[in-house]
Amino acid sequence: MLVYPSGIDVSSSALRFLSARLRGYRRQRGTCWRRLTAGCRALLALAHLRSGHTYARLAAGFSIGTTTAYRYVAEAVGLLAALAPDLAAAMKTAARKAFVILDGTLLPVDRIAAGRPFYSGKHKKHGMNVQVLADPAGRLLRASPALPGAVHDIKAARTRDIISALAGAGLPCWADKACQGAGGTVRVPFRGRWEKLSTGQQAVNRSHAKIRALGEQATATLKTWRLLRKPRCSTTRITNIVRAVLTLHLASSE
Repeated sequence: MLVYPSGIDVSSSALRFLSARLRGYRRQRGTCWRRLTAGCRALLALAHLRSGHTYARLAAGFSIGTTTAYRYVAEAVGLLAALAPDLAAAMKTAARKAFVILDGTLLPVDRIAAGRPFYSGKHKKHGMNVQVLADPAGRLLRASPALPGAVHDIKAARTRDIISALAGAGLPCWADKACQGAGGTVRVPFRGRWEKLSTGQQAVNRSHAKIRALGEQATATLKTWRLLRKPRCSTTRITNIVRAVLTLHLASSE
């Protein structure tokens, strides 16, 4: 196999952050010698998450076995996922904002034979539903644990206690029509054909769309990590990958 140098568009602070966590984990556990240093293991994990490189490609690039590459990635993802903020921590951060934006996104998966639980009728493809919270500037605050793609956005938000947490914090939230009937502090646009809405309702919907469009920046930020554009792993691992990416993003933004 040919090997060539390649760049990863990730900040050095993310590499330092993950390297420090891997070194601390090894000292805490007193684990045995590793083939790669903590810095190289962190770089390997970042290449997998950011660029979507396969384990075989990573193994060739770092001169290790495919199984070893898998173990290094799994270790890094597990550590990062455990550091991701939970809903309570996210609400504490969001409480300092004027409002938040809630947007659901589908992470496509190659689960054609998996049946209806993963099939999204809205997107016409199989995937996992993730609810994304953003601040008024479109910065990513939190990504919820993934649910099968067949779960509707409003049900996903309720299942993950997002709507009740927003209501408890009294925090205004802008969402799209998929959250119609959510109640609480969630604000959605007027429903109906554009020409049948009053002039005032049309103006409200235009203003609402401009605000909500900022939330799509947070979703786009999540998907700059190419592994999330179409995960090819078990659906049970996707939540940990999303949480790991969230941790790295927040660590790089500090």
